[in-house]
Amino acid sequence: MDLHSRVTDISGVGSIVKKKMEKLGITTIEDLLYHIPFRYEDFRKIVTTTQARVGEAVSIKAQVDNTSHIYSKSGKKMFVAELSDQFGKIKAVWFSQPYLSSIIRRGSNYIFSGRVEWIGRQKALVTPLFQHWEGSIPSSDKLIFPIYPETKGITSKWFRTKIGFLIDNYPELLKEFIPEKFAVGMMSFKDAVQTAHKPSDLEKVELARRRLGFNELLKLFITNQKRKENWKSHKSTAQLNIKKDILSRYEKMLPFQLTNSQITAIKEIFSDLQKTTPMNRLLEGDVGSGKTAVAAAACYAAYTLGYQSAIMAPTQILAIQHYNTLQSIFKNQDIKISLLSGSISKTTEGKTDIFVGTHALLHRNLDFDKVALVVIDEQHRFGVEQRTHLIVEGGKKGKIPHVLTMTATPIPRTVAMSLYGDLDLSVLDEMPKGRIPTTTWIVPPEKRVGAYEWIRQKIINEKIAVFIVCPLIEESDKESLKDIKSAKKEFENVRKVFPEFGVGLLHGRLKTPEKERVIDNLRNGKIDILVSTAVVEVGVDIPRAAIIVIEAAERFGLAQLHQLRGRVGRGNQKSYCLLFTQSHSEKIHKRLSLLSKHHSGAKLAQMDLELRGPGEIFGTAQSGFSKLKAASWSDFDLIKKAKNTSEEISKDKKLFTQIFRYFYGDITLLN
Repeated sequence: MDLHSRVTDISGVGSIVKKKMEKLGITTIEDLLYHIPFRYEDFRKIVTTTQARVGEAVSIKAQVDNTSHIYSKSGKKMFVAELSDQFGKIKAVWFSQPYLSSIIRRGSNYIFSGRVEWIGRQKALVTPLFQHWEGSIPSSDKLIFPIYPETKGITSKWFRTKIGFLIDNYPELLKEFIPEKFAVGMMSFKDAVQTAHKPSDLEKVELARRRLGFNELLKLFITNQKRKENWKSHKSTAQLNIKKDILSRYEKMLPFQLTNSQITAIKEIFSDLQKTTPMNRLLEGDVGSGKTAVAAAACYAAYTLGYQSAIMAPTQILAIQHYNTLQSIFKNQDIKISLLSGSISKTTEGKTDIFVGTHALLHRNLDFDKVALVVIDEQHRFGVEQRTHLIVEGGKKGKIPHVLTMTATPIPRTVAMSLYGDLDLSVLDEMPKGRIPTTTWIVPPEKRVGAYEWIRQKIINEKIAVFIVCPLIEESDKESLKDIKSAKKEFENVRKVFPEFGVGLLHGRLKTPEKERVIDNLRNGKIDILVSTAVVEVGVDIPRAAIIVIEAAERFGLAQLHQLRGRVGRGNQKSYCLLFTQSHSEKIHKRLSLLSKHHSGAKLAQMDLELRGPGEIFGTAQSGFSKLKAASWSDFDLIKKAKNTSEEISKDKKLFTQIFRYFYGDITLLN
């Protein structure tokens, strides 16, 4: 058995348990060892039955004299064990666990560990953990109980038993895999695993977590380096010898002036396009920062040299937006653009220069002998699946196109370099000139009515459109029925508050034609207010949208609120973001107020990380981010140490290969 063995190789783990473990992201022995407890129950205080004090967490070695099933006054079924030692007696009580009568035997000795509470007028151990014990008092590591993230049917006790079995019986799993010089000041891997899962000293648990976190991050960096190495082993479909005047010619087509960061990004992309190895670049920028204009410049460069490009979006709505934007930019040029997306097909006569569609376009319509550039607009997974497909297809023909991946998700640079070290990074950190910053206000309950009246006057006087966004009720990557019901309820409420205006509803269960109809109605003024769930992609370009109301704003992270705010402020008029909250917490108001002071997504993402931890940034709304079990995205020192270590290891090809194979077994190619 090794770290890459399946969990089904463990005795007692069958197909049913396997499926349950998959819900926790556990499929291999390595996953199981890195399934770190989130807290520990400390029962090292060993007392006699007479020394037990109410409110204390203690352990008592006692004999079971008798057991019985009784009902509490509230009707709950209790299993009661009467315990004794040489000093006195005490009871242990469990609720709704009748099966314990077949496990806890009369006349046997156990260590009972739990909290002492009053049951009626008697002291009792309530729902104590227990272990059969006939000898002397157990060591400390037997009285500290790790509590794990669980799922239905798999308890912390199950994890303690299975992981303890692996640690005790398979020492080869814990062998050190990096030279000692790279682990200076850290626990050995063996000690880290043992301390995390079977601690005898809780003060050392954080050191164990740090070492396991280092391993996680090192694997990430080693993986990125291998991916980058593999990518560079391919030849590009075309080495584009871009003329020096292409950028200036492109700028003359535009009805607006490019920002300095757009110009820098375009130059970085042009440099990549002229190489024999295919470009693999991530373009990060806030909503409205002009990523499509940068991508269009790359498409134009390919066109001038006789090559085709393809732009792919995650939804049909966004594909249509890209198509319209490109049509606007190239309206006076002989550049043929085709939209191929779902039920919609707008093709040009003759050869297409730029294809636009959803990601399905990649698998159906492209001839990779002619397409020199692929642009992937992917909010969450950053095109990993698409790049994998390109490598597979390229492997068949020997060459792959240049790839530009775009994201509006603000990521702190340190984290971006950790997550996507296999991609070169360009950042748009300026908004287009003339863009008026959106004013952000926090609206408490007592000002809601006044806010509604203010919105009414804005719609009447300025003919603007309004978004009202409902929060996610359930933590999920997809809308639940509860979320949609919440939006529908808000939709009905808004119609009552604003009976004189057209109100629309948008959520993920609507079919694409219906979504498009709703958005078109908002764009052309048939509806004035759009009520939407939070996960629906309504980040399309609607210049007349000038107010966004975010209900229960405290449920969102700063980065998420900033992205929602980016749905307005795309026209010439002044725009506003109203954060509605029922909370009176000073901490929450202080956090939300940061949005009124800062307009940089990257800055707010950094603040999110420092204030609330990585869960707010890499949560359900951005679910494709790597989920760390032991490390933290806010531990910049550990990230830096792992990155430096991976760079040192990469200098020794033999050691790099050895460690890569340790992480991945026999896999020698990563896409």
